[in-house]
Amino acid sequence: MKKLNLCLSLLISASLSANAQQGGWHLIKDKITTPWAEKVDPKAPLPEYPRPQMVRANWQNLNGIWSYAIVPKAVTGPAKYTGEILVPFAVESALSGVGKTVGKDSMLWYKTTISLNKTLKGKDVLLHFGAVDWRTEVFVNGKSAGIHEGGFDPFTFNITPYLKGGSKQEIKVSVWDPTDDGPQPRGKQVKKPEGIWYTPVTGIWQTVWLEGVAKTHIDATKQTPNIDDHTLSVSAEVSNSQPGDKLKITAWDGKTQVDEKIVDAGATAVLDIKDQKLWSTTSPFLYDLSVAVIRNNKSVDEIKSYFAMRKISLGADANGVQRMLLNNKFVFEYGPLDQGWWPDGLYTPPTDEAMNFDIDKLKAMGFNMIRKHIKVEPARYYTYCDKNGMLLWQDMPSGDLGNRWENRPGVLDKATDQQRTPESEGYYRKEWNAIISSLYNYPCIVVWTPFNEAWGQFKTVEITEWTMKKDPSRLVNSASGGNFYATGNIVDLHNYPHPAMPRPEIFGKTQAVVLGEFGGLGWPVDGHTWQANKNWGYQNFKNADDLFKKYSSFTDRLQELIKLGLSAAVYTQTTDVEGEVNGFMTYDRKIIKMPVESLQRVNSKLYDPSLVK
Repeated sequence: MKKLNLCLSLLISASLSANAQQGGWHLIKDKITTPWAEKVDPKAPLPEYPRPQMVRANWQNLNGIWSYAIVPKAVTGPAKYTGEILVPFAVESALSGVGKTVGKDSMLWYKTTISLNKTLKGKDVLLHFGAVDWRTEVFVNGKSAGIHEGGFDPFTFNITPYLKGGSKQEIKVSVWDPTDDGPQPRGKQVKKPEGIWYTPVTGIWQTVWLEGVAKTHIDATKQTPNIDDHTLSVSAEVSNSQPGDKLKITAWDGKTQVDEKIVDAGATAVLDIKDQKLWSTTSPFLYDLSVAVIRNNKSVDEIKSYFAMRKISLGADANGVQRMLLNNKFVFEYGPLDQGWWPDGLYTPPTDEAMNFDIDKLKAMGFNMIRKHIKVEPARYYTYCDKNGMLLWQDMPSGDLGNRWENRPGVLDKATDQQRTPESEGYYRKEWNAIISSLYNYPCIVVWTPFNEAWGQFKTVEITEWTMKKDPSRLVNSASGGNFYATGNIVDLHNYPHPAMPRPEIFGKTQAVVLGEFGGLGWPVDGHTWQANKNWGYQNFKNADDLFKKYSSFTDRLQELIKLGLSAAVYTQTTDVEGEVNGFMTYDRKIIKMPVESLQRVNSKLYDPSLVK
């Protein structure tokens, strides 16, 4: 009888385990979470329109509960699906409801059956992915609709040929991601997280959505302001255009039309922006924009967008030192290194409110800039920065590490270039090109950074000059923290923990001098750390008073350096991240370690225009 009871007990336990595995989605609570994790609606996570720079009304959000399976890479597809996953949260994350690692030897599969909105019928249907890490193949009703490689750039497939009669459609997605076992751009995720390296991120991590468009439709726009000429140049990529098609481009200040131009499809329109209102960190004015394809005097397709009149450039001060200028005036750029990671969503913020919280708090602390570090954010992040006057320095996510780093400018010693294979170079070039193209229209972005601390750094001069040519409207920080070459607009020192700078009389005649990373003052707050031990900062403290006293002394030193030639500085960092405890906020965003008002007071003195002549 005891043996029978034992067998029944094991059988019931196994059954409960299987049912739990097959059961509905739930938030995994084995780590700390943000206040917004509990607000996530599994029926409609991240429901907001995902592409605010190019808006159409006819769209359908596909975020929500999908089926998933993890199978060996050699297998063509799963025989059955294991359970449920909440899209768009990476499979390793708590908010995915899965919390499993995939690795280079396995494939992650997704499946869902959708009902097409009635408004999409009779249209070309575009399937959009904000981002999927890393190699993605999409199947619609059993047929391959396309393959994409890249973990940080949006991509689209026209799935119209694969749709079947009726509203029900099956979508499957396969994803392979080798993390740091491959040469592809992968940012700070590694298979064995520790120190400054974090948990792997695999699969869909930004919004998935459908859009109904005409056969002839706008795929992308390019908007370039010129405040010196009071003009805005606009062009558009149009699919299936016909001879005689026109573009009608209209700029608006509220309900007042500023200018309108009609040009041939494929041509560039130059709009006159009279009495222009400049975008700045203190007055982030945005104009509205519409772009329409016109055929036989009728609109075939139209998108809504916005733009800003702003300029970023270099100019010499009274001592001949190059300074970073915003709208032809020196504005000291100061902000945190921002990893953009979440304890519950990893790459993905739990909600729009959570994402905006970080930006709002940094603005309240007195920062006017964020260095987006080795990661690309969802489009709505950049729009929120546009609306709030937050400058952005955008890093290229690194990959294929292995070369040596020399962090001292002007010193020949340790630096080496990574000898990347043609395949590895191709991955980098393709994704960097796609990232710049997808983010080009956001006025908040003022600096591109191709390389950081020699991580996978290769052909520095060539990559830097290509970046400058692709986007001459912004500055290029070729190698943040080294390895240094005589190229780009900026020379960027990393120095921990105290502020320092390259000597401006040596380096500042042709480039702006910046402090690309410093600080890193740590304080592990009990009950708000990712792990029990091995938490670290560049200098650790036990209370807010001592932490703030040290931080305040750093801002005093920055004032002195600004007078000498410093154009910008980046403090490490916005929040704690996994084992790093050097954030202004804890990783769960529940504790702000120093008073916001005190930070604002000591930071605001850095923008005193009398510091520079």
